[in-house]
Amino acid sequence: MKFDFLINRRRLLADHRLLGSWGEKYSEKFLKKKGLKTLTRNFTCKTGEIDLVMVDSEGSIIFVEVRTKTDEDFSSVESSITSAKKKRLKRAVRYFISTNNLENRSFRFDIIAIVLGQKGKPLLRHYENAFVL
Repeated sequence: MKFDFLINRRRLLADHRLLGSWGEKYSEKFLKKKGLKTLTRNFTCKTGEIDLVMVDSEGSIIFVEVRTKTDEDFSSVESSITSAKKKRLKRAVRYFISTNNLENRSFRFDIIAIVLGQKGKPLLRHYENAFVL
């Protein structure tokens, strides 16, 4: 995996869609190491998209927004999560909860911000309970 990452860094830096997909996989792996389990990836409905839906050991649902950038020269990764994006995410979460009969489950919103950089290990920041519904 590490060798593949070093070979593909140039491709990731050049292709934003590939970078985003890589960031979601990297985040999922990170969260699994913390003991979370994946319910679904890239849940999409007409109101929005949820990058990752995870569950913790206590049964709480964690909705994760993943943001990946090549660098932070002009702005932070976190600044790319606008109020409009949060609004779409909240609508998608409401839809996910209602269609899966999860109204009685506790849940939270997490944000994972990743900076790939030109070399070295990617920088990952995880914000639990980043915002509320």
